[in-house]
Amino acid sequence: MTTLVRAATRDDAAAIAQVRVETWRAAYADLIDQAVLDRLDPAREAERRRANWDAYHSDPRSVDLVAVRGENVIGWATAGPAEDPALADHGQLFALYVVPRAWSTGAGHALIDAAEGRLRGAGFTRALLWVLDGNDRAASFYESHGWHEDGGTLIDDRLVGGSAADALHERRRVKTL
Repeated sequence: MTTLVRAATRDDAAAIAQVRVETWRAAYADLIDQAVLDRLDPAREAERRRANWDAYHSDPRSVDLVAVRGENVIGWATAGPAEDPALADHGQLFALYVVPRAWSTGAGHALIDAAEGRLRGAGFTRALLWVLDGNDRAASFYESHGWHEDGGTLIDDRLVGGSAADALHERRRVKTL
């Protein structure tokens, strides 16, 4: 079945939340504390996404994309201007997730191609993304698409509420678009 990638709308918030939660629970099962994964709630995530939709999309260079097969959203990506003020001239791929049942079917390739195209169309010539340390599947996927580690690291404790023990350790990858 063909994968269609299109711009997401606020009406896709529940489907995006489901993709994110389902994918995190599968991809990060051995990388993030199970209690953190168990706390993920698609309904709460969807409501947060709906409530913040306009703020996130206030910059016309920001985009959410969904990968659709038939009537089902099977993947999601979001991109826009980089958050790091030191890299203000870079675009950023903030997230790219595909539900496990659609892994290795081309949906991820379609999403990354579309996201990179949107970043180029927004005028970015370089972009960055962050990969959770130990997520070899994602690192390999991004490497195969020309995203290379540049030595940047991030310790992100937003998800775990300031607990240094459970903070997410991430590695930065960059690409010339």
